[in-house]
Amino acid sequence: MSFIVINRVFVNSGYEAEFERRFQQRASQVDKQPGFKAMRVLRPQGNQAPYLVETEWEDQDAFRAWVGSDDFKQAHANPMPTEAFSEGGGLEQFEIVEGTEA
Repeated sequence: MSFIVINRVFVNSGYEAEFERRFQQRASQVDKQPGFKAMRVLRPQGNQAPYLVETEWEDQDAFRAWVGSDDFKQAHANPMPTEAFSEGGGLEQFEIVEGTEA
């Protein structure tokens, strides 16, 4: 099946547009990676909810190869200031057991 990675990111008020813009500008960097299937950046609809950055990979090895790649380093080379983010969140990894699609 597939391997899913979800990064929960608590973005402080006033930094949302910059956070979204950065993903819109660099999304194509991950598209070229072997084993990459999809990426979604989900905007929270509640005051306390984090953004979710979800990527889907053929397997865990493909994800690990992306994390070790030069493209990953380039995508993360110019981070937003630390005051843009709240505490909490983090990276979660899942293997799909079952799913359906329309």
